[in-house]
Amino acid sequence: MKKIQMVDLKGQYEGIKDVVNPSIQNVIENTAFINGPQVHEFQKNLETYLGVKHVIPCANGTDALQIAMMGLGLKPGDEVITADFTFAATVEVIALLGLTPVLVDVNEDDFNINIEAVKNAITPKTKAIVPVHLFGQCADMEAILAIAKEHNLFVIEDNAQAIGANYTDKNGNKTKAGTMADVGATSFFPSKNLGCYGDGGAIFTNDDDLAHTIRGIVNHGMYERYHHDVVGVNSRLDSIQAAVLDAKLPKLDAYNNARRAAARKYNAAFASEENIITPKTVNGCEGICDTCDCHVFHQYTLKIKNADRDALVKHLNENGIPCGVYYPIPLHKQKAYADDRYNEADFEVTNQLVKEVISLPMHTELDDEQIEFITQTIINFIHG
Repeated sequence: MKKIQMVDLKGQYEGIKDVVNPSIQNVIENTAFINGPQVHEFQKNLETYLGVKHVIPCANGTDALQIAMMGLGLKPGDEVITADFTFAATVEVIALLGLTPVLVDVNEDDFNINIEAVKNAITPKTKAIVPVHLFGQCADMEAILAIAKEHNLFVIEDNAQAIGANYTDKNGNKTKAGTMADVGATSFFPSKNLGCYGDGGAIFTNDDDLAHTIRGIVNHGMYERYHHDVVGVNSRLDSIQAAVLDAKLPKLDAYNNARRAAARKYNAAFASEENIITPKTVNGCEGICDTCDCHVFHQYTLKIKNADRDALVKHLNENGIPCGVYYPIPLHKQKAYADDRYNEADFEVTNQLVKEVISLPMHTELDDEQIEFITQTIINFIHG
């Protein structure tokens, strides 16, 4: 059995190097390293794939979130509601802009932001909601957009983990993750489902005026060289990263299908284990049916019941199986974001999840032998 990787970027590269290598070499030979033709080509191709009017590439996913908020004109003191159970970048940019983060609990089954908690958190100072499409599937966007409409709020989709996922509304209409709100943000960090070979990110919107504003912000506030019309930042996707992403974009659906296939095999192996709770998908098929497209399994995350999760992590590592705990500490308990206004009773689910969750290897190169070894090692541990 080949060595198990949490994310096998080397294996993925071997399958696409005949396309990627010439694309990178072309950038080097043409020396258009910043804002070269590869950036514009990738932008257009991603707009077509997502079915969105505007894709604005930028330097990384954290910048994408910050720039989205800057583009919406949020002001210091404005309250922004987001999930307590997620990576810190989401709340980090809120704080950096002088906005007020308002953290709320998540759902026990799909890990996404809890709708009732969002409703309860709204005050006269609330200006925006940031749902995080955690681990690869969308939050309840219909409900979130309805709340936003009722209270005249902006919605910013944090789509760093769910690119390529589809959201199906109550009428059966499908929309790509990241394209439903006022604005969406994503990351192209190498381990993402669509990842480059460095840092990268992008912002999505169907709003022409907002897109125009954001295009200025990413480039020092300039629309014309040395004319600074808005306060901006320096956040551009470089041409080499765009070339890599454009080479990988046509394979994104196949990559996501490979992740779903691996998830189905994990699910089948754990099906009879009552103390191993497999990921729930929003359409109720538990990721088993071949037509499921709502979850792209950026992470395959279990909940471990009636067993020592941390001891399991150690056991897996001792057996050459990498794993991750996403996330071990809630944001409301992080020193940087602690606030006396938070009540522990309001974070019952998040406080429990941090004790139970464990993410298993998940990538496009997983094979049956590896999955069998991983699952059997976990089952043997659970049964002692």
